[in-house]
Amino acid sequence: MTEDRVPASAWSRGLRALALLAVDPTGLRGLTLRARCGPVRQAFEDAITRLPMTQRRIHPEISDTQLFGGPDIAATLAEGRLVLDPGLAETPALLILPMAERASPGLAARLGQILDAARGHGLILLDEGIDSDEHAPSGLRDRLAFDVDLDDTRWPEAIARLPAPGDIDAARARLAHVTATSDDLTTLTALAARFGIDSLRAPSLALRAARAIAALTGHDALSADDLREAAELVYPSRATMLPQDEDEEDTPEPPAPEDTSDQPPDAGDTDGAMDIPDELLIEAVRALLPPSLLDQIAEGRSTRGGASGAGAGARRKGNRRGRPLPARPGHPDGRSRIDVVATLRAAAPWQAVRRRQRPDAPQKVIIHPSDIHLRRFEDRSDRLLVFTVDASGSAALARLAEAKGAVELLLVQAYARRDQVALVAFRGTGAEVLLPPTRSLVQAKRRLAAMPGGGGTPLAAGLVAAALLAEQSRSRGLSPALALLTDGRANVALDGRGDRAQATQDAEMIARQLFAQGFPGVVIDTATRPGDAPATLAARMGARYLALPRADAARISTAVSAALDG
Repeated sequence: MTEDRVPASAWSRGLRALALLAVDPTGLRGLTLRARCGPVRQAFEDAITRLPMTQRRIHPEISDTQLFGGPDIAATLAEGRLVLDPGLAETPALLILPMAERASPGLAARLGQILDAARGHGLILLDEGIDSDEHAPSGLRDRLAFDVDLDDTRWPEAIARLPAPGDIDAARARLAHVTATSDDLTTLTALAARFGIDSLRAPSLALRAARAIAALTGHDALSADDLREAAELVYPSRATMLPQDEDEEDTPEPPAPEDTSDQPPDAGDTDGAMDIPDELLIEAVRALLPPSLLDQIAEGRSTRGGASGAGAGARRKGNRRGRPLPARPGHPDGRSRIDVVATLRAAAPWQAVRRRQRPDAPQKVIIHPSDIHLRRFEDRSDRLLVFTVDASGSAALARLAEAKGAVELLLVQAYARRDQVALVAFRGTGAEVLLPPTRSLVQAKRRLAAMPGGGGTPLAAGLVAAALLAEQSRSRGLSPALALLTDGRANVALDGRGDRAQATQDAEMIARQLFAQGFPGVVIDTATRPGDAPATLAARMGARYLALPRADAARISTAVSAALDG
């Protein structure tokens, strides 16, 4: 290996990961594929189907019965005895999950349980997230060895070349004979620490990948190239920091060499073949780090962070519509629906006993009240972003212009997300709802065009108007969140008097009420020199505080999205 070695393309690394996964699905567990819909992604999925492995495609809404098995209703009722239908967890297979970014935490935990059982299952997550913050569950991604991002791969590069099935079978047979030393694991663990990887799974997966590479290349001991390639495949997507150069001045001088004249020439050099310079391994992984790593570090996010739920409102339980949840025992009350299948599943094992107890029962299936299960659903409410903008003072025109731009940018995103936007402006002696909750960009631009500015700063009145709007939207099923843009210098009290001290007290009182109502929010300090007043107000509201002097529309919209998405 030389320092000017050209890293393999994302497509080549992805195919290599597939080949290694076919050799050791139990140890490597799987991969995450992030790619937009198109010919490149389709070519990679076609390559997956060519792997010599049993494959099962599952859905984000797959039930526990399909995963872990359960009673076969038809067979149980026909035979009069309990007949179990084995689930996917019983048969080793490569599970393929489309729309992995929509997987619920419950499904992620169940799939993680299957992988941890080590029965020969592998998992491929097809991550179709649009935004950079939309990802498959981090708990699953951490269990999988590889993370493949093909968003920048061009169609001419998408040529699938995989090892022949015979070569993969030979590598599987050889894998058990590939040996690794404790020094190999030490090298990989130290390298992981240099890149801020704190999961102990990473060096373990890298070692399994190195053994699979050695098995494919036909030798029984790990080489320097095997460790380097394994690190390149496993570590870049997990890195959370750039490695720092060690200060040579703090490095202690090496001890004087001992007299080895009485030792054989080869003594003390038995590990020379595996003596890999640290800087070469570090540079190999550094060359493959995601381009956005610096931005993610600045924002305090890990490259393998789970989906943040951007744009998602609060969960609501119901019995009419939404994502189906497991049925629960209950008594019909006229509002809930009976889950017929779950009810029959609960009653089926007892039919033989009940027929012996009631031989004269007219019905074919005997149902007891304890068998009845009720249907449940989970729905996500739309989220409403209530912009509350300080339109007072000499800086009103610039501040309002940026607020208008931020609202328009967020409205553009509302088509892909489930957000609505509203705008409250306060100035003079009161506040006004200039834009009611909407997703309509045309209506928003029309309402924003004639937004007034200037006058006093009735901050408390603006918070009252925002609180009323948020409460009304919550009663209509929305999940409101507040974004307050102000310099915090309130000078008009709730009664309209020009009293700075009273205005500050009124604003803090309303802020505490907002906190009690549970509205999430963010306070953006737009003052040229950020002061203590907006930070204090944010603390009273239980909201995040951001100081963005002279912020433009793009920075405001990005900051609001990041703050409210957590």
